[in-house]
Amino acid sequence: FHARYAARSKTYRYRILSGGVSSPFERRYAWHIPQVLDCPAMRDTTVLLRGRHDFAAFQASGSSVATTERTIFRCELDGLSADASALGDGVRAGASLIAFEITGDGFLRHMVRTIVGTLVEVGSGRRDPASVEQAIQSRDPRQVGPTAPARGLFLVRVNY
Repeated sequence: FHARYAARSKTYRYRILSGGVSSPFERRYAWHIPQVLDCPAMRDTTVLLRGRHDFAAFQASGSSVATTERTIFRCELDGLSADASALGDGVRAGASLIAFEITGDGFLRHMVRTIVGTLVEVGSGRRDPASVEQAIQSRDPRQVGPTAPARGLFLVRVNY
């Protein structure tokens, strides 16, 4: 048994605080985006990521792996309302908590964070959702969005 190589799939969650004012309690556990993001556009884009693709465009520069093909089994985006009772004390009025969850057979270095950065560009209107599919096909890292900060990323589950 090897903890890394025996894994069948992994699930990561990335938390984004969209709009409003960020709480100091959430600062270390979510990426705060001051503007309100378009969650339906982001959700539509996640469909394009599902399945087996070559994710070379979404890997960090300088990575050395045998293959950049990965299978994404599940890719979902859940946006929660700005109701403070539902979100807890860490979220202020006018803000919404967005949880992005992705499950795959493996991930490249910084792949999840680059996917999130690209989704944020879609949600802010700076990128067309169809451009994500073009970026996957091009395998060019210049075609994807920026790498999101590490503070919102959590490993949720490893299946063996």
